[in-house]
Amino acid sequence: MSDLSSVVVVGASLAGLHAARALRHRGYDGSLTLVGAEDHRPYDRPPLSKQVLAGTWEPDRIGLGSSADDDLDLTWRLGQAATALDVAGRTVRLADGDELAWDGLVLATGAAPRRLDDGGRAGVHVLRSLDDCLALRADLEAGPGRVVVVGAGFIGAEVAATCRGRGIDVTLVEPLPVPLGRVLGDDVGTVLGAVHRDEGVDLRLGVGVDAVEGGDRVERVRLSDGSVVDCDVVVVGIGVTPCTGWLEGSGLALDDGVVADAACRVAPGIVAAGDVCRWWHEGYGASLRVEHWDHAIGQGTHAGEALLAGDGAEAFAPVPWFWSDQYDRKIMLAGRTQGADEVRIVDGSLEDRRFVALYRRGDQVVAALGLNRPGPLARWRLRLADGVAWADAVDA
Repeated sequence: MSDLSSVVVVGASLAGLHAARALRHRGYDGSLTLVGAEDHRPYDRPPLSKQVLAGTWEPDRIGLGSSADDDLDLTWRLGQAATALDVAGRTVRLADGDELAWDGLVLATGAAPRRLDDGGRAGVHVLRSLDDCLALRADLEAGPGRVVVVGAGFIGAEVAATCRGRGIDVTLVEPLPVPLGRVLGDDVGTVLGAVHRDEGVDLRLGVGVDAVEGGDRVERVRLSDGSVVDCDVVVVGIGVTPCTGWLEGSGLALDDGVVADAACRVAPGIVAAGDVCRWWHEGYGASLRVEHWDHAIGQGTHAGEALLAGDGAEAFAPVPWFWSDQYDRKIMLAGRTQGADEVRIVDGSLEDRRFVALYRRGDQVVAALGLNRPGPLARWRLRLADGVAWADAVDA
């Protein structure tokens, strides 16, 4: 067992909470402090773009705490962002000036949404935190004439679907010619775009936003093709940036995240997990940063265990997996589609919008996507963990 006596987890997040749980469950009995920039204890983020935003769930349904957590003996420092890390001195400085000493540190500060230049106008939203969600929900409940969603990635698409479920007119703006084409391929992306159009979404592809205009409140969005969309609410879903600003000057390696080894170790006594972590995935032979819910749980747990194991920590090399609910469609993706040489439908059809697509790189299956095919996709997820030759998969 490690001789750690004081562990600080920076990031009261899904990954951070699971790291804390792993530490206690593996027998760590020293001081354990969770630092969070938000005032809220850890909560589930996926419902923010769906049930909570729709108003069918209230925030009390998404808390991640359980009765078992009462025995974790945690010290909470909420509403206090970390502002600096002194690796040599083994301290973390907080926004209020306090410094926390540690001999074990978990970095789980997540990511922050990218924003547009909106001139500080009311009615322009991002969606990352519970407070973001409640502010956007209040604007939706006011009955806007139209919502413009910028970015047809998974968050933007889910927000568009939720707004349509509320009966609100939606324009979905995407600079790419096919929604999610770079991630899922043009054929699959085209199907997802068609789903939104069938639900009444005004889908604008191949255009960006030149300006957000209005007075104190947004009134219109000017697009790069010269068109203008009148609106009362804008939701910006154009990706996130890892929260590493507070680590600048610490001496840790930062590159689109904090850089970790195959076991999620950043430096002696320091591990990382979740959206902020870029680690070496031995299975893919690449440095990855994964932003999914399931991944945050697994990597948070692994990071806590790795902190205790030290030099004996094992590599973390899971098959990434996530899902997205849009209207009555469930999209599930296992694996890594980046750099795929081919996409093939092996179950169902694009026309029926119920299928499984496999992604090939070289002679291996590297990912599987299911649209309203949860059972088959779950089986492919298990197969991917063991490795699947393309010839065996398409001939099966």
